[in-house]
Amino acid sequence: MSAAPPAGSSARPAGAARAAGPGRRAFALTLVVLGVLLLASMTAGMAIGSVPVPPGQVWGIVTHALTGDGSEPAWSQARETIVLDVRAPRVLLGAVTGAGLAVVGAAMQALVRNPLAEPYLLGVSSGASLGAVAVIVFGVSLFGPVSLSVAAFAGALLTLLLVYTTARSGGRITSVRLVLSGVAFASVLTAVMDVLLLTSDRGNEARAVLAWTLGGLGGVQWATLWLPGAALALGVAVLLTRARSLNLLLAGEEAASTMGLDVARFRARTFVLLSLVTGVLVAAAGPIGFVGLMMPHTVRLFVGGDHRRVLPTAALGGAVFLIWADIAARTVAAPMEIPVGVLTALCGGPFFLWLMRRDARRTADRGAA
Repeated sequence: MSAAPPAGSSARPAGAARAAGPGRRAFALTLVVLGVLLLASMTAGMAIGSVPVPPGQVWGIVTHALTGDGSEPAWSQARETIVLDVRAPRVLLGAVTGAGLAVVGAAMQALVRNPLAEPYLLGVSSGASLGAVAVIVFGVSLFGPVSLSVAAFAGALLTLLLVYTTARSGGRITSVRLVLSGVAFASVLTAVMDVLLLTSDRGNEARAVLAWTLGGLGGVQWATLWLPGAALALGVAVLLTRARSLNLLLAGEEAASTMGLDVARFRARTFVLLSLVTGVLVAAAGPIGFVGLMMPHTVRLFVGGDHRRVLPTAALGGAVFLIWADIAARTVAAPMEIPVGVLTALCGGPFFLWLMRRDARRTADRGAA
């Protein structure tokens, strides 16, 4: 067996071979295509609805609002209100939430070296939801307008640490143990959340919160959109600077330590960051599942496993996916609106089963070899 490369060596870890992807031009082309798709998706999100607005008119309304053009608009005030005050913030929240969940999922999968890791499956979203619901039910406002996000962050971080510690007890983390730990904690936290809602004396508020727990982008306002946007920007920026460390973890903890990475410290800091981003996004849009599972695996088919490419590509792909999921949620059963979390679960459930079967086949093939 060959010796591990010394610290500072230029040799690439075993995981780096799997991280190989297309050339720079192909990667740049992928980003351009996804950027165009995102722009088209945002236009569609503002155009499609119970009151359809032509795409050209959508751009006219947005341009008029951004430039402050004093010319007489060629559209009604009602359409301008629908586009700017109802659909635009909703579409932006969908893009931010989809991008954030996809990036968090990609980082989690590398951090725990498990292809099934993502905020919803590991119970992190349930922990964030419980923190947010507790603030609503008990009327806590210790941190002012960001109390909901702070409580969601605390719940997400505590749940992530508990799930990771439980799954790791007894040695190496396996896919089955990690998922079972996440499901167990999610079930307990969901039960506690249901008890809080059922015993709350704020009946109307409790029903609204119960609908929120299914995940949705409705009701967002411009005044509250800055916080999830800031969380996404912080998360992506920090994770991009740590992309090399995430790549090193693909080779295993021992190999990463040999290459100079303080695994325990890196993992703890990244857990806090991922919990912060997840908590803020859940507080804004509710627990929306499987985006963080599907998008990283999908984009790796096109750009490889290098996190310097996976993270920005997953962010764009997640944004496009959730915008279209929200469009479907608004139109499939119109005039009734389906919670967007229900639609992502319908897509993510079969994907999860396929991923488990693929993982099981690979494990069996390695055992046979």
